[in-house]
Amino acid sequence: MNTPAPDTHFAPRHILGIEGLSSGEITCLLDAADGFVALNRGRQKKSNSLQGLTLINLFFEDSTRTRTSFELAGKRLGADVINMSVATSSIHKGESLIDTAMTLNAMHPDVLVVRHPHSGAVQLLSQKVTCAVINGGDGSHEHPTQALLDALTIRRRKGTIGGLVVTICGDIAHSRVARSNIHLLNTMGARVRLVGPPTLIPPMIERMGVEVFHDMKKGLEGADIVMMLRLQLERMHGTFVPSLRENFHFYGLDADKLAAAKPDALVMHPGPINRGVEIDTSVADDIDRSVITEQVEMGVAVRMACLEAVTGTAATTPAAKPKRKKKARS
Repeated sequence: MNTPAPDTHFAPRHILGIEGLSSGEITCLLDAADGFVALNRGRQKKSNSLQGLTLINLFFEDSTRTRTSFELAGKRLGADVINMSVATSSIHKGESLIDTAMTLNAMHPDVLVVRHPHSGAVQLLSQKVTCAVINGGDGSHEHPTQALLDALTIRRRKGTIGGLVVTICGDIAHSRVARSNIHLLNTMGARVRLVGPPTLIPPMIERMGVEVFHDMKKGLEGADIVMMLRLQLERMHGTFVPSLRENFHFYGLDADKLAAAKPDALVMHPGPINRGVEIDTSVADDIDRSVITEQVEMGVAVRMACLEAVTGTAATTPAAKPKRKKKARS
């Protein structure tokens, strides 16, 4: 399946989720991010496309990769970046989300990046501010920039997304990463499989255009991409798996289970990794198969592209020109 031709510009004002984005809009963001990879690998990593603009990172949940990469992305584009600590802010003192939005809006920021434990909270906030809003993850709903960086990693390694078999394994029920990836991969023409115990697979999820497996080797058979997810223990209320040890036995990725996938299948994980719980150390550190650290690198480039897209500054930055894709490793 051929990759759709990109749009000439990115139209949406916010990036609240992958659902609703067209294949052209996704391709536009990936092409722009592809250009930033080369910039980030060079000695001079700075651009001035966001000079004079203000980015506020508002995270209601702990984050290392997402918040840090948004901070780095904003600074590399020349923006003034503010990280709000919810634990020491008025939010912690009982201020509502809407009051917080109105307060921040009065300071005239240009972009808000928001992570919140409740699904839909970021969309609600976007309706109360005049600036652009990017969803850094809301509850079990969506994590759009994670799906975009996953897609960029895949495209740079495989040359395309359309036609690939992508198997997502683990805690699907509580994963915003899984939902965003399902939307993106389906839109871009991939074949999506889900693997996990019945307790961690949402009912009727087949309606999203996926295949469901409860046997991991069957779900991995012939897969081009194996995407592992961690158990979202902080979102679980009740018993979803008998034990971590038993979960790893049936659904943890090790060399034996990975052998069912294609010989050149890539192993992915959004992090943080729980070694021995959802993935074996030997697989996570396999330099020929694992692209986990590459995903982190792509995250900065993708978030730079997203910041430019929602601020309407992409056309002014030469770094956004896509580079020729590297051939997949044999």
